[in-house]
Order: sequence, then C-alpha cells, then structure tokens
Amino acid sequence: MRSAPLAARDDAVPVTLQSVLRRSMRIRRWPFRFFAICLAIQLSGCADSQPARALRIASASTSMTLCTAAFVSGFSPQRAFDMEVAPAPGMRWLAWAVRYEVDREHQAVRSWVGGGFESRAVHRPGLGCALAPGAIPDGSWSSAEDDWKSPDPFPELAAKEVKSAESAPLRAAIDAAFVEDEGRLRNTLAVLVLHKGHLVGERYAADVGPTTPLPGHSLSKSFVHALIGVLSREGTIDPTAPVDVPAWRSPEDQRRAITANELLAMSSGLPWDEYRGGFDPSTRLWFDEPDPYAYAVRMPLAERPGTHWAYSNLGYTVLSRIVRDQAGGSAPRTAAWIQREFLGPLHMRRTEVTFDATGTPMGANGVVASARDWARFGLLYLHDGTIGERRLLPAGWVEHARSPTLDAGYGRGFWLNNTHTPHPLPGHWGMPDAPDDAYFARGYLGQFVVVVPSAELVVVRLGISYRPGGDIASVGRLVRDCVTALAGRS
Repeated sequence: MRSAPLAARDDAVPVTLQSVLRRSMRIRRWPFRFFAICLAIQLSGCADSQPARALRIASASTSMTLCTAAFVSGFSPQRAFDMEVAPAPGMRWLAWAVRYEVDREHQAVRSWVGGGFESRAVHRPGLGCALAPGAIPDGSWSSAEDDWKSPDPFPELAAKEVKSAESAPLRAAIDAAFVEDEGRLRNTLAVLVLHKGHLVGERYAADVGPTTPLPGHSLSKSFVHALIGVLSREGTIDPTAPVDVPAWRSPEDQRRAITANELLAMSSGLPWDEYRGGFDPSTRLWFDEPDPYAYAVRMPLAERPGTHWAYSNLGYTVLSRIVRDQAGGSAPRTAAWIQREFLGPLHMRRTEVTFDATGTPMGANGVVASARDWARFGLLYLHDGTIGERRLLPAGWVEHARSPTLDAGYGRGFWLNNTHTPHPLPGHWGMPDAPDDAYFARGYLGQFVVVVPSAELVVVRLGISYRPGGDIASVGRLVRDCVTALAGRS
C-alpha cells in the first residue's frame, strides 16, 4: 500500500530540519540517510543552510566541470565525472546521488542531487561555460584569422606531430611522470619540456593531444598577472595605486587603500578563502553566487592591507573585473582585447577564457588551454616578458612575479621555490628537488607551468591528481630530472 505524503498524514509529527536529521542518523544505509537529509533540507526551507549550500555547490560544480569537458576539451562527460568529480573529497559520499543530462544541441549540462538542487551550465563559444540558473547568458565570440597575422614566435609549437624526446634520460624523465604506483592515481594528462626556447620532448595521455584544451584551474591567476601587466604597460592602470572599486570608496572603508599589487600578491587583507570544500568562500564564489565580483567586494577585511599573506580567489576575482572594465566592459569586448593584446601575439590558439554569467572573466580559475599554449605562456616569462623584439609585459614585470611577498613563498601570481619558509598549511611553499630559482604557476589537481631561468627551462605538467599538493613532489622530481638530462646540451 502506498503511504500518504509525509505532510498529509494525520499522525505525522511536526517536520523540522533537526528532527529529520536526527532520524536520518539512525538509518544505517547511506542512500536512505542521504535522501532523508535532502528531504529535511527541502522541507525546512533552509535554502541558505550550510548543507543546502554544499549540495547546490556539488550540483553546480558538476555542471561546470562536465560542460567544460564536453564542449571545450572534447572529453566524454562520464570520463570527466569519474576522474574529476567523483573522487573529490567533498563528493565521495554523495557522488552516487548526482545525476546529469548533456544537451549537445544547446551545449548545456544540467545536474541535480537527490532529486533537487538543480543547476545548469551553458557553453558560449569563445567565452567558456557559465552557470545559468535563469536565462542563458547572451553572447559568443570567435577570433578571426587576422588576429593571428603576426609571425608565430614559437613555430615549433605549431607542429602537428608530437615531439618525442631524443635522449634516453629525458625520455625516461617524461615517461616517469605517467607511471602509476600505489596510492591515489597520478592521472598525468600532458608533459611538455622546452629548453633554450626549443621543444625537446612531450607526451600525452591516450585521449589528449597537443591541441587539447585542458582546465588550468589556478594557473589562471598567473594569466591574470600577465593581463594586469599588459594594462600597466599600456598605461591604463598603475598597479601601485589603490584600485577603484565603487563598493570600497567610503572614506571609512580600509579596503579603499588596496592596490592591484596587493591583490596580485594576496596581501590585500581579504580573508583566506579556500579551506573547506563546499563550505568555504571560494566554492561559494564560483558555484553559488550569481555575481562573483559582487560577492568578492562585499567580503570584509581580515587583516590590514599589506600586512599578511592569505590565499585569495576573492582578490583575483576583483582583478578580473578590473581587466573587464578596462578592456571594454563586456565579455565579447574583453575577449577581443585579450586576443589582440595577449593571445594573438603569443599564438595561443587553443586557449579559452571562461566568463561568468555577468560577463566577467573567471580569472581565479577559468582559463582552459592546451599544454603547448601553456608552454608559450611559460616562455614569455622565461624571456622576461618579451617575444622576439616585442615587449608584451613591462620591464621588471617578471621580476615582480618572482619577488617574495612578506615572508611567504609566493610572488605575484606565481609560487616560489622557497622550501625553507614555514607554510601556514602542511607541506612546503616550493617544489622539492627543483632548482632554487624555479618559480611556477600552479593549479588545482596538479597543473604546473615551471620556469627555471638558470637552466633556460620550461616544464608543463597537466593532470587530474588528487595526490597531496596535486602531486607536487613528483613534479619537482620531473623538473630535477629534466635539468640533469639536459645539462650540457647546446
């Protein structure tokens, strides 16, 4: 016999979030317990409760990840779910309850958890995937062949063939990055090595190639450092001056003194925002706020600007809005400016910058690019911001990137190989085994662009690794072994 709905039963006790949660804890089987929790949250109307927010974020992050995989990288959504979504620490106990649909005609992904908490991500060509809780965000953008009219500064990186390492030691170093051993999977997708400006070796996973765009995650912050540098070279902004944020203009507001340099260095005084998965400000910023910039500028200071280092996606969201405002004020205009002033001169043809639904670049985590495009990016920094005779970044901007902030092993947009400075979280600031002068862009799940000036070396490693630090220890060994293998090469 079918039971009456809970709310209609004559003998039902009053339903509260606390009462259903208490009952759910007495249910021994996780599936029933999980659905009891979901029901409790929905019946209680606690849309802003911590559990409700975590489930919305689980749904939204699934939609965004699968949208990027399917419509930017060209991967199977199920592959992306199994490799990237399901193993995430916050998803392990509820991934079985997540469902999704892929609409290839409209380039959209819809996800939900336990029958609720629905989200949708939509891909706009040239502008990446955006969460679209309501209407689909307008706009798309595409480059024209005229955008690539300048000579390719790195023609070797335009070759169709995969470059196998010629020397056995270098080949062994690259191959070792793909070896799986005990513990969590390494899931290396791409390794590329440049020495003295030349491509000397690369390798890719079975479903990846030289032109496959891969999520850079926080490599995007280094990309934003470059864009702010371009604006500085153009004279559009002064990185040492306070940024103009309308919400911070009150004379009593200490945030009005924050400079672009402090935002880049993560010493703005904004709070540490990445620490508890679905319950921290960064995941709320990306997956649960209709306007991430508006959320970022509402955040109060945790410290006086310029006095403390704290990891800050909030700060890079503010910087991304500054880029947008200075580059034209809309997503298509900003994308065109990025293409004209940065991607085009470097011939980064397989790069897509993600814009949120408001038209602001997601500069904290939203750049998707091939390993060869990230290699071009690394060469720009190895060559002090120049390509051939053209200066793309202002003089001193690369030194600006690799100069320590306060007592941290972080510069501006890049991590430094300072392994002796205590880190506020477990591990090291730097990259064990790599040379002391190495500095690197670093992203979630093991994305690395490592620059070693003393060895004239750039190493790119991209993957989906849930090992500690994105498997930073093995990337350090990769860099060390590449340096050794290439020693003495002219």
